[in-house]
Amino acid sequence: MDFFPGFLELEGRQTLVVGGGDVALRKARLLHAAGARVRVVAPDTSPAFADFIAKHGLELRERRFRAEDVDGCWLVVTATGKADVDAAVHAAACERRVFCNSVDDQANSSYITPAIVDRSPLVVAISSGGAAPVLARSVREKIELMLPTDFGRLAELAGRWRERARAGIGRIADRRRFWEQLFGGDIPRLAVDGRGDEADQAVADLLLDFRNAERPPGKAWLVGAGPGDPDLLTLRALRILQTADVILHDRLVSDEILALARRDADLIPVGKKPGGAGTTQEEINETLVELVRIGKHVCRLKGGDPFIFARGGEELEALHEAGFTAEIVPGITAAAGCAAYAGIPLTHRDASQSVAFVSAHGKDSVDRLDWPLLARDRQTLVFYMAVGRFPELMQALIRHGRSASTPIAVIERGTTPDQRVIRGCLGQLQMLRESRRIEPPAILIVGEVAAMGAAPIADPLAADETTGTQAAPICAKQKSVIGQ
Repeated sequence: MDFFPGFLELEGRQTLVVGGGDVALRKARLLHAAGARVRVVAPDTSPAFADFIAKHGLELRERRFRAEDVDGCWLVVTATGKADVDAAVHAAACERRVFCNSVDDQANSSYITPAIVDRSPLVVAISSGGAAPVLARSVREKIELMLPTDFGRLAELAGRWRERARAGIGRIADRRRFWEQLFGGDIPRLAVDGRGDEADQAVADLLLDFRNAERPPGKAWLVGAGPGDPDLLTLRALRILQTADVILHDRLVSDEILALARRDADLIPVGKKPGGAGTTQEEINETLVELVRIGKHVCRLKGGDPFIFARGGEELEALHEAGFTAEIVPGITAAAGCAAYAGIPLTHRDASQSVAFVSAHGKDSVDRLDWPLLARDRQTLVFYMAVGRFPELMQALIRHGRSASTPIAVIERGTTPDQRVIRGCLGQLQMLRESRRIEPPAILIVGEVAAMGAAPIADPLAADETTGTQAAPICAKQKSVIGQ
């Protein structure tokens, strides 16, 4: 963040507005509405500003700015439209360690005024860090439409019950559950509709239920985070991230997705590294069960979908055996997300009538596959966790009848800004891995569809295809498919 967001207590505190025009008037109105004492310094003021000053008894110094005008102030705004004056005001404020905003002059500002949605006591502030004020105003307009004008009544209701909830519910985690249940039920509608007595009674009943109830066990969600792009996260997954006390996350869940979690949630990495040390599945199961047992709300966050090569079924079984339940939140699996971002359809009526998702993790997994079935034409194969098994996959498919000229595509770090798509033929798979230095995470797509979505080139090693570019189907057979 370029600026630290915060709300200032200005009730009764001295502030300074330099300037006498309409912009300065708008700033003075905001400060006065926040309860601040407002001093205005300007040689001339507009008629509207003069009326406002007289009506509210503001202090007016009808002259040019002097550095001592900042003395005793907590906050300064300068809106003269004159760069030299605004710079002088900013310098005087900085010398006295007072925050200063120069309107439309970020270089001479130590704070910025956000776009504001006022549903007092609920206030929403939006900032672009001074880079795009019009964008911030556009976001404000969208939020204005989302929040009813009477939405502040809900905040007033919460304010009336805050201390009683604190006194009646000792544990912070239990109080959080109380407020989540309050805001997630019918009580907000009663408050916003102006039915305050009914809303208060409903809150009283809910508080009594919380006081009398035995402490319940926690809750578990098995959540798919999608293949990498935060925009592919489902709305349900986002809500759970912002609710959970603890998030057990895989290695491939991006920092951008984890940043969406509740700020005070515990983030616990439980990922496994290919060929390296990591948390065992048994340890993950034990941790998950124990956290739920002690009353935590736990989000088990997995890349892709929790039930597609993510061992979500094993974790669900562990919870059931311990007497707990879990909600399953599907995610976009890597095959669907990465193929789509690479422009590759997994099925196509002219090339592929079926698609198979295959795990190639470990030699035993490869040996147990039904190779005669997988080697049939007119189907798409998507291999997960396959980079270390390229030689065995290539040899097994060719040995069981799949043509060496069958198109393939390898998608590294799919759906992320670092996505790389490498196309070729099945017979070149091992060569491509070595020459292009392919590394996990990556998926392998085998089938005629792997040639789609790119223009043919002559040299099989001339280029990689990256997100947003067209490149590199590199077999004669692929060229014919592209031309269909």
